[in-house]
Amino acid sequence: MSAYDLVVRSRRTVTPEGERPAAVAVRGETIAAVAGYADPLPAAEDVDLRDLALLPGLVDTHVHVNEPGRTHWEGFASATRAAAAGGVTALLDMPLNSLPPTVSTGALDAKLRAAEGRCHVDVGFWGGAVPGNVKELAPLHERGVFGFKCFMSPSGVEEFPPLGADELRRALEEVAGFGGTMVVHAEDPALLREPDGPTYAEFLASRPGEAERGAVERLVALAAQTGARVHVLHVSSAASLDVLEEARAGGLAVTAETCPHYLTLAAEQVPEGRTAYKCCPPIRSRANRDLLWDGLARGVLACVVSDHSPSPADLKVPDFAAAWGGIASLQLGLSAVWTEAARRGFGLEAIVRWMSANPAAMAGISRKGGIKVGNDADLVAFDPEAAHVVDATRLHHKNPVTPYDGSTLTGVVLTTWLRGRPVDGEPHGRFLWRAD
Repeated sequence: MSAYDLVVRSRRTVTPEGERPAAVAVRGETIAAVAGYADPLPAAEDVDLRDLALLPGLVDTHVHVNEPGRTHWEGFASATRAAAAGGVTALLDMPLNSLPPTVSTGALDAKLRAAEGRCHVDVGFWGGAVPGNVKELAPLHERGVFGFKCFMSPSGVEEFPPLGADELRRALEEVAGFGGTMVVHAEDPALLREPDGPTYAEFLASRPGEAERGAVERLVALAAQTGARVHVLHVSSAASLDVLEEARAGGLAVTAETCPHYLTLAAEQVPEGRTAYKCCPPIRSRANRDLLWDGLARGVLACVVSDHSPSPADLKVPDFAAAWGGIASLQLGLSAVWTEAARRGFGLEAIVRWMSANPAAMAGISRKGGIKVGNDADLVAFDPEAAHVVDATRLHHKNPVTPYDGSTLTGVVLTTWLRGRPVDGEPHGRFLWRAD
C-alpha cells in the first residue's frame, strides 16, 4: 500500500525557505511531507516536473465575481475556472457588483446559494460596510467573512455607497471592537472630478495621485485613533508609499496591496479608445510604476492581487469618461507579474511571497499560501520560460475584454492541484471561512 496519494517533484520547488529541489508528498488533501527531490516516497501517483517550477497555489484576495445579480458580467463558475487556469487556488469575493451586495447575513446567504456547486477553487467572502449597516458587521463577522470592504469615494454602483467621515470612523470603531479587518478603497472624493473629455489623459487627470495620498493619510490617522486593522486596496500611486511606510514603522496594523495592471502597464502605452485599460484608481506613468516596484521590494506593499473587475464589452465604450472602470486579469496575473518581475531581476520566491503567502496572511486564510507540512495540497506546475500570446477569446473569463489581449507574456500554468486533486473541469471548490 502506498504511503502517499501523490508526490510532485521539482528541481525548482518554491517553499517558505526558498527555491530548492524538493518532493512534495500529499496524503488525502494535505501536504504530508516536503522531502529531497530524489528521495524514495512510495505514492499512488508520482509526478516529476524536472526543471519546471512547483509553486503553492496563489491566493487572490480581491476578486469581483458579481454573482448573483450581474452574472452576465462574471459568475462563480467562469471566475473560478479562470482562477484555476491562472494558478489561483483560493480567492475572496468582493461584496459589491453583485445584487444584493454582501452587506447583511441575508445577502451572504444569497451569495452562498449562487456559488454552491459552481466553484472550481476555494472561495471566501468579504462583507461590505456601507452607510446604515454598522449593526450588520458583527453578525457577518460571526458568520466567518474575512473582513469588510468600504469606499471613501463613490464606488460606481449606487447600491454600494461610500462611507462619510463620521460613518467611516464609526465603522472602524465597530470593527476594532471585535478584532476584524477593514479593506478600503482609498481616494479622497474632494480631489476627484469628472473627466473633461473622452481621452485617457483627461481621465487620468481626473483621478490624481494626490487623491489617493490624502485618503490614505486620513485612513492611517483613523487606524491610529480607533485601533482598527486596515488594509489599503489597489494602491496605484507612489505618492502614498511614504505614508504607508511611516504607518508600518510606527507599528500600526496597516497593510497595502497593488495589482498586476499597475505593475505591468503604463499610462504612456494606453491606446486612445481602448477602455479595457480603464480602472479606478487609474494606471499611471512609467516612472510611477518603477516606484511601485520599489515599494514592493521594500515591503511597503505586501500583496499583489488582481482586483478582477470585469464587465460586458458593451460597457467598455470607447470613451474613457463613460466606460465602466475595471480590469479583467484573474487568469493572467501570474504570467503578467512574472514577465515584468523577471525582467527586473526578481525570482519566483518574490512572486510567491506577493501573490500567495502575504495575501493569505493578510486575510487570515489558514492552510493556504505556502508549500509546507499541514497546509492544503494546493500546488501549481509552472513553466517560467514559456511565452504565450494572450487571446482574450480563449480565456475562461465570461467576457473577452482585457488590456492584455494580444500581449506576449512569459510563464504558463501547466497543472493546478486543489487540495491534492488536479482541477479537471468539475467544480470541487469549497467555501472558506475566517479562522478564529
